[in-house]
This record gives sequence, structure tokens and C-alpha cells, in this order.
Amino acid sequence: MKLGEAVADFFSRTMAIANKMRIHGKKMQDITIVEKILRSMTPKFNFVVCSIEESNDIDELSIDELQSSLLVHEKKIIQQDKEEHALKATTDNPFKTNGGRGRGRGRSRGRGSYSRGNQ
Repeated sequence: MKLGEAVADFFSRTMAIANKMRIHGKKMQDITIVEKILRSMTPKFNFVVCSIEESNDIDELSIDELQSSLLVHEKKIIQQDKEEHALKATTDNPFKTNGGRGRGRGRSRGRGSYSRGNQ
């Protein structure tokens, strides 16, 4: 799997290769494809792969079950990334004004006011 590649794209590419191999006479069982897919996932999915291996009997896991499980996890990862990005954007605002207090230029407050200037 390529970095940044969607699970659906990875599965379609993998299944196209597996189907071509089967057409040319290679005997490939689904378990072989499932194991190869799990080994080929990006590091971002390491915890997902471990979870799938722990909770399922890999010998009985179908390709469709694996794909649906990975799609659900991918959707959760994407949602979590969006929430973290939104949270970071709200806390790291470089234009924050400190509520009108503190440093910075304000109108008619502190030094430099024209109403009390040099006369």
C-alpha cells in the first residue's frame, strides 16, 4: 500500500493483480491474499492490523470481511485527523488578540495618544 492511498484503491489494485495471477493459472487461496494485504498495509494501520489479527481467525477471514473492516477503520482515522486538525486550527490562531488586553496597538489607550500629545 502506498502512503496516502485509500483502502478501496489498494484493494482494487490488489484484487486486479490477484485475478490476473489466477487467470494465468496461479492457484491463490483467499487466505494468501488476506495475509499479503495485512502485511502490505502502511504503518498508519499497524494497530488496526494487530486488532484484526487478535479478534479474528485469519484462516476463516474472507477478503470482503477484511475490506469492510479496514474501510471502517480508515473512515475513523480520517475523521479523527479532521477533528485534530480543526482543534489545532482553533488553538493555534496566530491572529488571536488576547481579548483586547495586553500588548499591541489599541485606540486611545496608553502612550502615544494624540489627545494628550505634545502641545
